Amino acid sequence: MNQMVNGVKILLVDDEPHILQFLEMGLTGEGYQVKTAPDGMSAMMTAAEFQPHVVVLDVMMPGMDGFETCRMLRKNGSPVAIIMLTARDEVEDRVKGLTLGADDYLIKPFSFEELLARIGARLRNQFPTLFGEVVMGPFRLDDRRKEIVFQGDLLELTPTEYDLLHYLVLNHDIVLSKAKILDGVWGYDFGGEENIVEVYIRSLREKLKDKEHTIIKTIRGSGYRVDLL
Repeated sequence: MNQMVNGVKILLVDDEPHILQFLEMGLTGEGYQVKTAPDGMSAMMTAAEFQPHVVVLDVMMPGMDGFETCRMLRKNGSPVAIIMLTARDEVEDRVKGLTLGADDYLIKPFSFEELLARIGARLRNQFPTLFGEVVMGPFRLDDRRKEIVFQGDLLELTPTEYDLLHYLVLNHDIVLSKAKILDGVWGYDFGGEENIVEVYIRSLREKLKDKEHTIIKTIRGSGYRVDLL
């Protein structure tokens, strides 16, 4: 069992019971938490309750097929990574899946080792802090300890400051509007003013000794961007 993946949840969706059983046994043996669904409708209900990190989704299913299931998962707005399985090596299928929001695809038959590698790649890309510390430029993020080290110094951050800086650093080199930051840090149901973002940005700059705004840059009329030194 790989202890590094404890807590990582995977939903398997396929209408072939022997494939579900084989993959569930293998992934459980690797340390993942696994649930299965035999069709698209069951997958949607299970995903809502289970909140998986990764969905391994077969394309060819009766009723709601994998394409429609993928579209519905993306419509719900969850950050889940979607790996689609297709029995046909057709460019149109791959393009359609990726266009609807799939992150990767595998062509049947595939090796279990390849699926493991694809799952690992998606987790590292979309959920980097699941595996403990992540180093990005001068920042070291430790999501389990809720700590951020900058240039070797541990920053003394409030929980909200931690969440904000964590969000900015993970999205480095991207201009983030105040509205986007509010959604990502405070949540969609936050009823306060956008000016709260300015207040916390100012506090973070003080703690980073960023008087010249070279770390957290203000992009006039657009928002903020963290540049890694």
